[in-house]
Amino acid sequence: MSFALADDTALLGLAPPPGRPLALAERVAAGLPIAALDRLMRAVAPDEDALRYAFVPKATLARRAKARPARLSPEESARIARVARVFALAREAWGSDAEARDFLRRRHPMLEDRTPLDVAIETDIGARIVERILGRLAYGTAA
Repeated sequence: MSFALADDTALLGLAPPPGRPLALAERVAAGLPIAALDRLMRAVAPDEDALRYAFVPKATLARRAKARPARLSPEESARIARVARVFALAREAWGSDAEARDFLRRRHPMLEDRTPLDVAIETDIGARIVERILGRLAYGTAA
C-alpha cells in the first residue's frame, strides 16, 4: 500500500507541513479543532450525523464547540486521527470512498462479527487489526 501521512491529514483538513513528520502527532496532542471531526464525518459517514457521538459524547461536543478555540481533547483527537488513517487505507484498498464506507460499516468475521469502524473507534489495537485486514485485501491474501 502506498499510503502516505498526507492522506489522513487531508481527510482532517490539516495541511501536512513539509519535512515535519511529527506535525500530526503534535496537533493531536494539542487537541484537533472540532472542524477535523466534521470533515472526517463527511468522508466516513456523510448520512449518519449521530456517528460523531461515538467519538465525542453529545454534551461534551456541545460544550467544546462553545469554547474558543473549539478544540477536542488529545484522546478524542487520537480517536479521530486513527479512524482517518483507517479510512484512508480502506479507500486505497477498495478504490473508492463509497466502497471504503461499505467495508467499514459491514460486520467482518475476522473481527468477531463487529464492524471495522466500531473496532477502529474503540482502540488503537483494534484499528491496527483492521489495518492488517486491509493490507491483506490490498495485497490479495485471504482476509
